[in-house]
Amino acid sequence: MPPAKKRTRTYDPARIRAAVLAQFGNVREGVRALDDEQLARPTHLGDWNVRELAAHTTMAIEAVNKFIDRPAPPKQEVTLLDWPFVTAVNAEAIADTSREPAAGHPDLDAFLAVTEQRFTERLAAHPDTRLLLTGTGPMSLGDYLVTRTVELVVHTDDLNRSVPGLDIPYDRQALAACTRLLADALAVKAPGASTEVRIPPYAVVQCVEGPRHTRGTPPNVVETDPLTWIRLATGRLDWTTALDDAQVSASGERADLGGLLPLMS
Repeated sequence: MPPAKKRTRTYDPARIRAAVLAQFGNVREGVRALDDEQLARPTHLGDWNVRELAAHTTMAIEAVNKFIDRPAPPKQEVTLLDWPFVTAVNAEAIADTSREPAAGHPDLDAFLAVTEQRFTERLAAHPDTRLLLTGTGPMSLGDYLVTRTVELVVHTDDLNRSVPGLDIPYDRQALAACTRLLADALAVKAPGASTEVRIPPYAVVQCVEGPRHTRGTPPNVVETDPLTWIRLATGRLDWTTALDDAQVSASGERADLGGLLPLMS
């Protein structure tokens, strides 16, 4: 596991809580408008259909409900910047476990509503310092909620790409937190200061070993938009395709991130 950076970005706990609830609410509202034919459409996630994927989004917050119900572990062992790499290592096991709640639900909106209510009640009863024994190890509730923005934003994008005309909005705070966490994970995986990765308006990180840039325009620059970055970081889009389609710009001999991506899948 790559070592975490010494200086970890901080997130406003109240804003993260609001962002997770807002993004899940956006998903629920968007899915409510889909008919049976749209829900039966295939997605790009293997053999998952839209209904299964929509039901699966509940796992982003149902996991919090489940972990809060467990006894708190004695100490935190997984930091926020460890999480993307631990998740990548355990991706297959996590996928197998999370498929169960994605089974058919006759009343999908009612299923989402019950999960949302349970989550809201759990959050109100526990502080962000509460430790959770998560599937990737002991984490604080506050840190784990930041990871929920990644799950929700990624699957919102999956849903939007799967149904023509579906345009579930992205809560600004959720999109920002997701983008920043994955950008910081890149800096952990490839420590250094020779390359600047810009993802306006949410994140700028320096990474990759080599001559350190001090002033002026950096010699190695990568720039892209938040959704493209998230797709690259999570394996939804490969580096070469993004370059060929002008979805990302990269200048300088150390600006090739193809060997570092995806960060998680």
